Amino acid sequence: MTPQEIAERSAQAMWANDKASRALGMELVEVAPGYAQMTMTIRRDMLNGQDIGHGGLIFTLADSTFAFACNTYNQKVVAQNCGVTFHAPAMEGDVLTATGTEVTRAGRSGLYDIFVKRADGTLVASFRGHSRTVPGTHFEAD
Repeated sequence: MTPQEIAERSAQAMWANDKASRALGMELVEVAPGYAQMTMTIRRDMLNGQDIGHGGLIFTLADSTFAFACNTYNQKVVAQNCGVTFHAPAMEGDVLTATGTEVTRAGRSGLYDIFVKRADGTLVASFRGHSRTVPGTHFEAD
């Protein structure tokens, strides 16, 4: 299998079990080795007490994108540490796109940057995730 085929097959296996991302209306747009892109539309039930997109749900979009980016090698990988910085609000109806890119991966550790933007290109949040490979694979190799 090519690296792209491994990334796609790993993503398919994860997506089949990812109840949280699907429940929030996220869509997995694209994966490649060390890369993922996802979208989510801010719904009325995703607004906080200030009537803007809830930061925890924006974090969840970034975290899901991080998970798909770092799980593209048919090795199970989990978050070890992550942090988010919010730059601009998301409003009801905004379609957010999160793009996650591998910065480095060595041994069992990886580092990924995820940027969440509105459709007009405004940066809503930046997220940095540290990953850790754990035992297991997403599918049996052919």
